[in-house]
Amino acid sequence: MKFRPLHDRIVVRRIEPEERTAGGIIIPDTAKEKPQQGEVIAVGPGARDESGKIVALDVKTGDRVLFGKWSGTEVRVGGEDLLIMKESDIMGILE
Repeated sequence: MKFRPLHDRIVVRRIEPEERTAGGIIIPDTAKEKPQQGEVIAVGPGARDESGKIVALDVKTGDRVLFGKWSGTEVRVGGEDLLIMKESDIMGILE
């Protein structure tokens, strides 16, 4: 199934953090927080400005991004858990 977001929305797949801490301690599933880092899977065409022109988004498919803990809406598309969020929910691109 293909999914194409509209306007300034972005589809993100969460990137799971390491299972161990730097000191070698294994973190159990119950103590883990949801990752706040992800990979952009799809982007919309962009938002419209006041004159009606489309303003392109700054992120593109394949970018690794940081987002807020409660950002976006969780959806299941094609058996995969994804997030749909607006570009304004993204705090930055990891390079």
